[in-house]
Amino acid sequence: MTHRIGVLLSGRGSNFEALADSVSAGRIPNAELSIVVSNKPNAPGLERAAARNIPTRAIPSKGLEREVYDRQVAAVLREYNVDLVCLAGYMRLLSPFFVAAFPQRILNIHPSLLPSFPGLESQKQALDYGVKFAGCTVHFVDENLDAGPIILQAVVPVLDSDDEHTLSARILKEEHRIYTQAVKIVLEGNYKIAGRRVLDSV
Repeated sequence: MTHRIGVLLSGRGSNFEALADSVSAGRIPNAELSIVVSNKPNAPGLERAAARNIPTRAIPSKGLEREVYDRQVAAVLREYNVDLVCLAGYMRLLSPFFVAAFPQRILNIHPSLLPSFPGLESQKQALDYGVKFAGCTVHFVDENLDAGPIILQAVVPVLDSDDEHTLSARILKEEHRIYTQAVKIVLEGNYKIAGRRVLDSV
């Protein structure tokens, strides 16, 4: 059985490309990227997907209420029979309708050790706060911002010489690594959710 992955993005699609590379290399077995959707018609990630011969769809979100927009996106994902939805720099909060349409089948990668520093500019938040360790988190998505059960995290030391750019670059390498691992875990069903905890089911 081939698992069909849909990716939602708003920008360059760096994590999308990492997932696409992992699927091609067999690091995420029995999977294919079936559709890439963006709320930004000029998102570079759409071009990158098209260059890989992956179907794309631009659905502009400007001026639409959240659920009205999400119903359009959900319809496209269903059209492509998507099993798992991966957010890759998707700059929209999902509606309860959308979350309910794909229960425990939506993943997000966030550039902080949640629950610290949710939302935008997480790396800047970490530097401004003076933390000694930053990192990234893959989590299931619920209707709240960066708040669903955590699947995997990776820790990155914050160096005295770091600025937002250098810290972001080191975190991004870890994002690419653990997103692949998390997708594989979820598609293979090697987990169970107990409250907020995602546990190894083996």
